[in-house]
Amino acid sequence: MATQPALGKIGIWTAALRVTDSLSAQQVGEAAAELEALGYGTIWFGGSPSADQVVPLLDATDRITVATGILSIWDHEAAHVADRYAAIDAAHGGRFVLGLGVSHSALAGERYKRPYSAMREYLTALDSAPIPVPASRRILAALGPKMLELSRDRAAGAHPYLVTPEFTAEAREILGDGALLAPELKVVLEPDLDRARTIARDYLSMYLKLPNYTNNLLRLGFEEQDFADGGSERLLASVFALGDVEAIRRRVDTFLEAGADHLAVQVVTENPFTSLPREEWRTLAEALPLGDS
Repeated sequence: MATQPALGKIGIWTAALRVTDSLSAQQVGEAAAELEALGYGTIWFGGSPSADQVVPLLDATDRITVATGILSIWDHEAAHVADRYAAIDAAHGGRFVLGLGVSHSALAGERYKRPYSAMREYLTALDSAPIPVPASRRILAALGPKMLELSRDRAAGAHPYLVTPEFTAEAREILGDGALLAPELKVVLEPDLDRARTIARDYLSMYLKLPNYTNNLLRLGFEEQDFADGGSERLLASVFALGDVEAIRRRVDTFLEAGADHLAVQVVTENPFTSLPREEWRTLAEALPLGDS
């Protein structure tokens, strides 16, 4: 079990904070700097990034932690990741956290074999690098008990995605008191619940095609019919925070009370991969416990 990195109580998870044809480096930097100014503890760079893709966010900020959420071990050789981690860490004062995961068979293809063993071997390679990646600076995407135990024993903790407060409580039992538990929570800040559910279903539908997630949800007591048509109301209410800002705050508190040390909040909009929900980030910053220890 490693020393926990400084993530703060609440972070922002986003796959949209990257330079594209429609989003300039200046816009990305300004948005990252604003997240820091608003008081969020961590920016989680989603969408299976490389280590180098976090550099513009670190360059644009001074204090906030930036984490990969998550880097796929199938896409990046451990030796290269360790080399890049060392350089980025040296340049940015320990603000980079390496989030690692085994991704999904549908995305990794034939490379996806023995994922638990592959992660163990990957961590060993990081430990054996000329400049090792410290266990205290890496965190694992974990859903099953074995991967949670590995997160406890060979990393700073776990960053589970698409989970519930009930899962969070179970994960805390496995991790114990000393390891970091930093689940992701999807948020639709929309007081019209019918509209909020439509936005949520449009986004959730792609995740419900991935067995790693659906198998975990089945373990938590959901049924196959909960996955139809973008998700049942019961499923949406469990894996999302839907509604106005007061409803979002209540849902966030539920995850924290279940044992989360940190919550990676993902604001879901109609265009979650291409638009930056900066107004929603500002609204949530006023309502969520950003500075609470």
